[in-house]
Amino acid sequence: MIHLECRKSVLGFATASKSPCAEPQYSPHSSAGRRRQQEIVRYTMSTVSIESLPQDRLPAASSQPKQQRVVIVGGGFAGIAAAQALRKSDVEIILMDRRNHHIFQPLLYQVATAVLAPSEIATSIRQLEAKQKNLSVVLAEVTGINLRMRTIEAIYPGLGIRKIEFDYLVIATGMRPSYFGHDEFAAHAPGLKSLNDAETIRTKILGAFELAESTEDETERARQMTFVLVGAGPTGVELAASIAHMVSVTLRNNFRRIDPAKSRIVLVDGGDRILPSFAETLSRKVVRRLERLGVEVRTGLKVEKVDEQGVVASGERITSATVLWTAGVTASPVVKMLGTTTDRAGRALIGPFMDIPEAPNVFVAGDATSMTQDGYPVPGVAQAAIQQGRFAGRLIVRRVEGRSDGRPFRYRSRGNMAVVGKNFAILEAGRMRTSGFVTWMVWATLHVLALPLLQNRFRVQIQWIWSYLSGQRSSRLIAEAPRSVEIPKQKSAS
Repeated sequence: MIHLECRKSVLGFATASKSPCAEPQYSPHSSAGRRRQQEIVRYTMSTVSIESLPQDRLPAASSQPKQQRVVIVGGGFAGIAAAQALRKSDVEIILMDRRNHHIFQPLLYQVATAVLAPSEIATSIRQLEAKQKNLSVVLAEVTGINLRMRTIEAIYPGLGIRKIEFDYLVIATGMRPSYFGHDEFAAHAPGLKSLNDAETIRTKILGAFELAESTEDETERARQMTFVLVGAGPTGVELAASIAHMVSVTLRNNFRRIDPAKSRIVLVDGGDRILPSFAETLSRKVVRRLERLGVEVRTGLKVEKVDEQGVVASGERITSATVLWTAGVTASPVVKMLGTTTDRAGRALIGPFMDIPEAPNVFVAGDATSMTQDGYPVPGVAQAAIQQGRFAGRLIVRRVEGRSDGRPFRYRSRGNMAVVGKNFAILEAGRMRTSGFVTWMVWATLHVLALPLLQNRFRVQIQWIWSYLSGQRSSRLIAEAPRSVEIPKQKSAS
């Protein structure tokens, strides 16, 4: 900036030689003087225009510290719990998921068997922004993580790859089906982890009865009416029982040439008993209940092959047009991007504060973690994921505020439940083990209350009451396939 006195002297073309702004003397009428005058006018106008700008438009260094950013990858139970735990913290939260909805996983099998519609167990993640001002929801899929630079790369639909910086990172990407090194099985045996999976299974089940009704070949009819479920954990048991109730009640008298009640439902598992995470006494009760519903329980069979004709288990061919995979799961590939140690299922081996050794401000929560407590693994259930996500969020709050980490994470089990068709469920909580109708009522009440939104609770409750009284299911829809035959155009009359 030019000093005011200097500016006046320059404009007057006459300065004393002792002045700090002294210039060579020019005649204002000479060519050199005119050029000098033009240069001074341009310089002076530029200086005046800069000085005349409002101060709020000038860049100024901020005296406030930069707000720290927490990136949460995954909009499941753990991810949402972590975001909600940060609600009152002075941080910027980015919740990223490759799909725009949160799924209530415990009831996903009911979408697969037409009891519920997808919208009744799912809700938009973006609705969280209305309730939480420091949260932004991003629809994108993570493709890379750089722990040293504290950045992640993600593909935005229609926009390409972008980099996002973070101060804290929470990975809560959940699980996907594992075929134990036989990924070729996936083409013939869909798993159940997403709404797309549920709708695919629903189409296969309902479509099998349509094909059985239409075919003239008795062998093919028997193949279409045989359903094989590989894996006898809670999902396999619940799915098998729901299919059994569908064929005996819901589809009764719906066909002219077939009797759905004569369908064959086979539940296969390589272990020595079903539901290994429950007490053996409860496992035996479930076997008896399934057999009463018409389900064949086959344990000790190792599946060796899955193709369009069915499965081969321990050398035995079971012919089936519908094979459903409920056996194993593996962690999302995002976990591998961390470069941390994982178990055989690809889950991150985390410490007592749920962070990884390579980066203390990077946490893994939910089904993507492998954690032991008192010598036993923390189960991959919704209540564990919620507790882990909430712990990670609260720990970040403590670190942002400069407080100590406090106590390490400890899972508090509220019991495990599984439902086996209508009017029967099992519960194991500590030493308490119950089963039967009352337990089924407790299961139904807890699951309705746990649904994410009031509208979900209301709609599910109404649908369950209707299904209980009538035996009908509201979502018996087969996805429409592309047209396989070109419809000829009608010629207009001349």
